[in-house]
Amino acid sequence: MKAEDNQPLGRAFTAPGLLLFALPTMAMMVFMGLYTFADTVFVSRLAGTDALAAMNVICPVTQVAVGLGTMLAAGGGAMIAQSMGKGDGLRARELFTAFALAAVVLGAILGAAGLAGMEPLLRLLGARGVLAGHGRAYLAVYLGFLPATMLQTLYANWFVTAGRPGLGAALAACGGLLNIALDALLMGGFHMGIRGAALGTGLGALMPAAAGTAFFILRGEGLRFARPRIRPGELLCALGNGASEMVGQLSSAVTTYLLNRAMLRFAGEDGVAGMTIVVYAQFLLSTAYIGFSMGVTPVIGYLCGAGKLTRLRRTVRICFGAILGSAWAVYVLARAFGPALIALYTGRDTAVYALTLEGFAVFSAGFLFCGVNIFTSSMLTALGEGRASALLSFLRTCVFLTAGILLLPCVFGVRGVFLASPLSEGLACVAAAGALLDKQVRRRLF
Repeated sequence: MKAEDNQPLGRAFTAPGLLLFALPTMAMMVFMGLYTFADTVFVSRLAGTDALAAMNVICPVTQVAVGLGTMLAAGGGAMIAQSMGKGDGLRARELFTAFALAAVVLGAILGAAGLAGMEPLLRLLGARGVLAGHGRAYLAVYLGFLPATMLQTLYANWFVTAGRPGLGAALAACGGLLNIALDALLMGGFHMGIRGAALGTGLGALMPAAAGTAFFILRGEGLRFARPRIRPGELLCALGNGASEMVGQLSSAVTTYLLNRAMLRFAGEDGVAGMTIVVYAQFLLSTAYIGFSMGVTPVIGYLCGAGKLTRLRRTVRICFGAILGSAWAVYVLARAFGPALIALYTGRDTAVYALTLEGFAVFSAGFLFCGVNIFTSSMLTALGEGRASALLSFLRTCVFLTAGILLLPCVFGVRGVFLASPLSEGLACVAAAGALLDKQVRRRLF
């Protein structure tokens, strides 16, 4: 046996072996889904469905902030890793410190700008009446924590670069659990309403940001803080290199805005609350697909680079078999337990419950396609087909979904708003099939 065959990524996986290999990443993503789901349930139950709707209306603000942090984390992280790969540890530490400071400054500027221009921002997002009141209360607290949110996003990526992914995952989990505990205390115990939700979210980000900062200050070797040194061109290069990460978040921000405006038009605040519940339920049920894709794509990338096409094709067949088989299982689970998930947010005798239940029956059809779309995009990236992957993601998250939101409600009313997402997933699945038929991709996989 060749020495390289002993590499964990290069071995001949069986179907159970591949699933076990991806299980830790899947578990991490499922936990994140459960934490996010639980967080929004607390808001709905302790602050009301109008507060939940307001959080979704202002969600584009948080998406842009996370997108900027991810862009800096991805682009800056690549430069840091390259310096480490070249053996220049000092330069890696200088860049690391400079990017961390840039994140804090950028977060502070964005927070101050948001506070100064809050009223025009709320009007732009379509917040009116009670939604504007809740949105104003949330942003007044949340925007003050933007520097911590930016740092948390950077550290989540850079703990992997530093060779401590387990510590990064543990801090993220602790931050999520702290957020949920503070939700129960501040909204349930102290009756702070949506301000309590914002404070819980902010402190949930501050804890891993502060702990990560302490770790990189006290660390005696490897990637850690040093005197910062960076040229303006390097910062711009890092932002440009990570721009694709920002595009995804901006696409989500745009479609979230359009969904909210459509729901406000056809169903008012109850419609926005219903769509919010459906979207978070979708995120919870799709996290396993995201985690599976993150867990197996390093194997696909390794086998492609090593030229082990027979093992690559077998691995891809196993992956598609698992995805297609689980798609029906997730769809059945969504239809069976959808009413129970919705009831966690609001009482079964409310207008929000009735509207959401009807919409979820339509929306859940997207689970038949989303796993294939998520995995295909990740697989194309692992194969070095970055442009095809980016195009597929852009079509799925922006083009098809935006077209559906703008056109379908004109014909089907509020039901058309819920129909936009499964239609987008179905069209993206057709586009994914087209990408797999590309000559270069087909040569590797078939």
